[in-house]
This record gives sequence, structure tokens and C-alpha cells, in this order.
Amino acid sequence: MRGKVLTALAAAALAAFITAPASAQRDFSRVNIVTQKVADGFYMLLGAGGNIGVSVGEDGVFLIDDQFAPLTDKIVAAVRKLSDKPIKFVLNTHWHGDHTGGNENLGRQGSIIVAHDQVRELMSKEQFMRAFNRPVPPAPRIALPTITFREGTTFHMNGQTLAVRHLPGGHTGGDSFVHIEELDVIHTGDLFFNGFYPFIDVQHGGGIKGMIAAADKILSMAGPNTKIIPGHGPLADKAALERYRDMLKTVRTNVAAAMSGGKSIDDVIAAKPTAATDGKWGGGFLRPDVFTRIVYSSLAK
Repeated sequence: MRGKVLTALAAAALAAFITAPASAQRDFSRVNIVTQKVADGFYMLLGAGGNIGVSVGEDGVFLIDDQFAPLTDKIVAAVRKLSDKPIKFVLNTHWHGDHTGGNENLGRQGSIIVAHDQVRELMSKEQFMRAFNRPVPPAPRIALPTITFREGTTFHMNGQTLAVRHLPGGHTGGDSFVHIEELDVIHTGDLFFNGFYPFIDVQHGGGIKGMIAAADKILSMAGPNTKIIPGHGPLADKAALERYRDMLKTVRTNVAAAMSGGKSIDDVIAAKPTAATDGKWGGGFLRPDVFTRIVYSSLAK
């Protein structure tokens, strides 16, 4: 039951980010940051936006993603209950604001922002999310990643090896995941939405085939006891990621079949190619017809 509640909260938080108009004001005072221990020296923070990973120890604090700017004080307060060391690094798994919104505040506090090359590129300029008819203004300079990479990088902190690897063409073109090797923990960013249909940013390099390939790659590194932090939704394991990957493959196959003969997107939606998976995956922020439209757009590219 707790997992279902967390899934619903995560879906609602994500919907607020990518469906609300830019001028909308959300009451972040009502958001509580929940801390969940994942392993010794590593935690997951849930609030509003992407799940945060936290490595703590004698070398300082390493954050994976940082949610929304109005939540920074609450996030820092939650971190302070785990460690009194400075937040040295913040790793953005991709460019979306529910994962990078705290960059400016943390940058001003001295944290070093790190991300894939595309994250800095997209954040540096005004973007427009066609899928939700929403402009995204450029980030201030202090919020931009100051260290970027093409394929990956590795941090050695707190007795942990945090291997950051780029997986292209999944949720966006610039997604990264983090493997904390000694702890058998993987943070997937938005390559994995646990419990509901994912948003795929086709406009900015994402695609259904890349999402499946990313899941396969992460699964190849996971074992039966691996703890997997998804971008959204409750803490997961390998079996949960396998179910997610299988859902993506089923939807891709069914949408591709419905597209045969050059059928229009409206015809494909009317065919209900997600009917077999809607019961388990269709209760999130993306309605089945919207997810079908995204997959269609991805396959039609």
C-alpha cells in the first residue's frame, strides 16, 4: 500500500511540472521530504519531482538530482539529518526542471554541478516543450553544470565508487544513470518510472527504443538483490525493472502493429494498443492515449 501511495504522489508531482503553465504557482510549503535508507551511507529522498539519491560519508555529500528550487531548504535540512558535511557535488541525470530546479540554490552554496553535455546545452537556452505547450526559460549561469561529460565519469567518495554512464535516446538524449558499485545500488533517473507510463521527451532526443535499450543495459548490471532508485515512483528491484521493460516492449510492438499501412495517429489511438497494459501502468499522470501518441511519434521519426 505504501508503494502505491508513493507512486501516486510521484505521478502527481511530475504532472505538476510538465503540464502546468509556466506562470502557475505551486504551494511547495505542503511538500514534505521523505528520507528512505537504501544502504549504509546511501539514501533516497522523495518530495516533489525526481527521486534524489544521497551519498554521505567522511568525504562529503554527493546528490543525484535536486528537484524544485522552492524545496532546496527542505532538501538541505533532510540532508543535514544524515550528514553535517558540505554538499560537494550534484549530478543531474537529465535537463528537466523537476531534477535540476535546485541547481541555482545549491550552486550558490558552493556545490559543483555535473551532467552530460546535452544537459548544459539545453539548460543554457530557452526551450519549448511542444508535448505540453510550455516554454522553459534558460537557466541562470550559476545553475548550469560546470563539469560535463560525453560518455561518463566516475566519482570516488565515501568509500563508494559512483559510476555515471550516459545512455542516449531514452527519456531524453542526455540521460545518465549512476551505479554505486560497492552498495549494489543503481539510480536510473527518468529512464525508469516505477508503476506508471513514462514521459518520453521525443523532441529532445528521447525514444521508446532507447528506453527499452536503457532498461536492458541497466538490467544487465543488476542482480537479484540490487536496489534500484527510479526517477519517479517507489524504490525498486530488478524484477520491477524487468516488468517495466516488458511493458515498454509490449506497447512498442502493439503501436507499431497498429501503425501498419500508414494509419494516422488518431486511428492508432482508436485501436487502443495499450489495452493490455493500462490496468497496471495507466493510472499515472499520462493517460493511455497520451502515451500512445508519444510512442507513435517516437516510432514515426
